[in-house]
Amino acid sequence: MQIQAATDQAFIAGARPATEDRQLIDIALASDAHGAFVWGVLDRLLDEPRLSFRSITASGFGGIEAAVLAYGLALGGRRGARTALTNFWRRVSHASTSVAATANPLKSILEQSIDIAELHKNSCQLELNILTSNARTDTVTIFSGDQLSIDAILAGATVPFLFPPVEIDGDTYWGECDFSTLPAVQPIEAGHWLIVSGKPSGCMTPCAAYCLAANAVNSGSILFDSHHRTSAALFTRPWIDWGELTDMRDRGRQRAEDWLLADHPTLSESSVVDNKNRYV
Repeated sequence: MQIQAATDQAFIAGARPATEDRQLIDIALASDAHGAFVWGVLDRLLDEPRLSFRSITASGFGGIEAAVLAYGLALGGRRGARTALTNFWRRVSHASTSVAATANPLKSILEQSIDIAELHKNSCQLELNILTSNARTDTVTIFSGDQLSIDAILAGATVPFLFPPVEIDGDTYWGECDFSTLPAVQPIEAGHWLIVSGKPSGCMTPCAAYCLAANAVNSGSILFDSHHRTSAALFTRPWIDWGELTDMRDRGRQRAEDWLLADHPTLSESSVVDNKNRYV
């Protein structure tokens, strides 16, 4: 995949911000959020110069999008990330309209969309956490850092019982993890959690103190698709129309824009308006 070589380090997590008022955000992508809606949310956030991603924790199909975004950021900054996401979804749409040459077209699409080695380099400063469920013990496993692999990302997007689990280091994993099942962790650093979910109740289940879901609900925001359709249907349908996907993307962009205007009064209206229709 061809991506602009120059990176926009001010946007990547861990980089020194260009201004003091740059807002750090940590994103959680729930497994019930439709992938194209998530695409729209991420696409709009990439347009906003006063936001900086620090981490993405993803379950389900969103893990693939998070990996594609991280790869694009590492190679080409914001424009590279938006291009990478668009190219990925074009491959998804194309694969869904043709007879698959393999039982798992998603793996082939993922291998065409990212170079896993780039996610292990220092240039990929975005903290990426892929949630999976051990198919044997039903315990949550988080893959991050050097543990990230094509198989780990694919496992996080594998729908339990509908598709076979993915084998990694002698064990088997699949996705659809609920954030409320995560073990307790220490409070996160100052920042803002943004959860992208399929419906309002998707990530609001209370759990142990300081777990991801509790922190996110108490100190962040939840964006959900008012036209909820589970992401599990992506590869069970005979086709996915590009126009339908971009409609979902646009809905995600609009929800993200509404959130920016409502929850970030320091963001200028001119910034939002200028970016309104900037599609790759």
